[in-house]
Amino acid sequence: MTLSFRQVEILEIAKRDGKVTVDSLARHFGVTLQTIRRDLTELDNAGQLDRVHGGAIISSGTTNVAYEERRSLHSEEKARIARLCAGAIPDDCSVFLNIGTSTEAVASELLHHRNLMVVTNNINVARILVAAEQCEVILTGGNLGRSDGGLLGPLTMDAVRRFKFDYAVIGCSALDQEGDLLDFDIQEVGVSQAIIAQARQSFLVADHWKFQRTAPVRIASLADLDAFFTDRPLPGELAEKCRDWGVEVHVTG
Repeated sequence: MTLSFRQVEILEIAKRDGKVTVDSLARHFGVTLQTIRRDLTELDNAGQLDRVHGGAIISSGTTNVAYEERRSLHSEEKARIARLCAGAIPDDCSVFLNIGTSTEAVASELLHHRNLMVVTNNINVARILVAAEQCEVILTGGNLGRSDGGLLGPLTMDAVRRFKFDYAVIGCSALDQEGDLLDFDIQEVGVSQAIIAQARQSFLVADHWKFQRTAPVRIASLADLDAFFTDRPLPGELAEKCRDWGVEVHVTG
């Protein structure tokens, strides 16, 4: 992608301040809000910025984007992915949902399932499923992360190992070309690995943004999972690897 002079300056402002807003950029350049939105969308598509409500942010490869910012990133895509994933989970089963905005979206899509046992280390998931009368909700316990409502640590790991789940639904911060799931928090990665080990079937939910990111800690390979739910077709080489590994790839319409 060839950047315009305005887009180059937008990137410089974002790198300096960590984020930009549509309103402030429109005033700075003396152009319409629509023009700035178009610039930010093009920069997002090129992997230069990450669009959030009202603007865009810069993310690094070693520090994750703030949780509230992630909530607004690609929320419509996450909802469609969650709907597709929930459709693959039957009534009358046990499910683990871990930390993440994508797994929270799956929780919302499970509200009308019947006779579920949902185990989670995500307080936000528990809050969502309180409204589901036919769902038993079990929180693992552990050290509370105030920024994301996640529970981590030895208590969480011990709780996970007490179960054998029918299904586990996990998210990740990044997915590389080798098919490795990546994250930022070593403790969170350890919990995710324990969840996969205790599940009869493991599902990954991740939108296309995760293909454009990197993170320093490896969770697992797609080869270790049963299905991947996403919103765009996988790059050719990775799609071929998933076929060889027997991983089902489900892409939203």
